[in-house]
Amino acid sequence: MIVYPKLPQQATIGVTAPSSGVSEERHSFIRQAVARFERQGYQVAVGETTWTQHKAKSAPARVRAAELNAFLQDGRTDLVMPPWGGELLIEVLEHLDFDRIAPKWIMGYSDISVLLLAVTLRTGMATAHGTNFVDLRGEWTDPTTAAWEQVLWTGEGESVAQTSSTHHQDSWSEAAPAQGVYHLTEPTVWKIVGGERMKASGRLLGGCIDVIRHLIGTPYGDVRAFRERHIPGEPVLWYLENCELATVDMRRSLVQMKLAGWFENCAGILFGRSGVHIPREGYTELDMFEEIADELGLPVAYDIDCGHKPPQLTLVNGAYAEVVVEAGRGTVVQTFMP
Repeated sequence: MIVYPKLPQQATIGVTAPSSGVSEERHSFIRQAVARFERQGYQVAVGETTWTQHKAKSAPARVRAAELNAFLQDGRTDLVMPPWGGELLIEVLEHLDFDRIAPKWIMGYSDISVLLLAVTLRTGMATAHGTNFVDLRGEWTDPTTAAWEQVLWTGEGESVAQTSSTHHQDSWSEAAPAQGVYHLTEPTVWKIVGGERMKASGRLLGGCIDVIRHLIGTPYGDVRAFRERHIPGEPVLWYLENCELATVDMRRSLVQMKLAGWFENCAGILFGRSGVHIPREGYTELDMFEEIADELGLPVAYDIDCGHKPPQLTLVNGAYAEVVVEAGRGTVVQTFMP
């Protein structure tokens, strides 16, 4: 059984940095995002770790965990949204009290996907892989990104549909800020490994493969136990995005996931757009996608709206999803099935 938090109107958002905080020269990002949310009727509580950054983390692991625990256990907080990702969220997991988490949404991506996946696997509570707090500071938000609210407002038993974006961002540029934060200049094309149409359905799980792979073999990455306890007999539809891995490193990670049983009873894999294409001796990203599709006998799509080349869909860990990809376009319908 999956538990879906509820996001009320005029919700309270808790901003805390369990991975990286925001250095002083970018504090304006936080203030701008807070102001925009407050104009929309939200209440925002910003934790101390949000404002600090030292040696690849916002604060020591126990400090980050204490603040995160406080937000997670506070019944007045409806949504926990870190400012952005980082590198070392995995350090806080052993200090979290998973049994005392009050039902609430947690949303983010990149290194935050370690927290999202760990919480869903350990507790059966749905979590949201989507935009981060500072990326919502702009004067306007594109429709793909803005759909996060509609997704989190979905009630248990209800469905919500999202479609692929029309354009995406190729690279980040703070030197030329856009009113909408992102520079959506490149046409979006979802692709399929083999065939002209892909259709797959299952319970969503996933995140940034660079970091969630490190949950394998830990108490926070027991996919088999999650499946037996919370979604017995149901297939998993994985979504994965690559931030920094060379092609051979990502290939090793996929093989490790396979050997660890993460792809047992798998319905398919959705790979997000990646800004990293580092082949080795002619071995390309497409070769890797074709090999994993052939080995597992599964449908595989890639270049979907997920990850570090925004915009991205809001994908809910634990939700039942039906995905169709055809002619470069994609549709994801998520149903909040218990």
